[in-house]
Amino acid sequence: MKQSKPRQLLSTKINAGLKAAVAAAIERHRKLGESIAVWEDGKVVILTADRIPPISPEK
Repeated sequence: MKQSKPRQLLSTKINAGLKAAVAAAIERHRKLGESIAVWEDGKVVILTADRIPPISPEK
């Protein structure tokens, strides 16, 4: 049980880092005019840069 808290803290940091990296990559694609592929309703959908919503900074 002693390792539960440090592992939980580490996984929280990892999840936050991955979320920030994905948001940065999506925003970069939007700014450069590049498309991205997303999964919607069981299908792959290509979003053109003009259809990618801007990432709003979290407060």
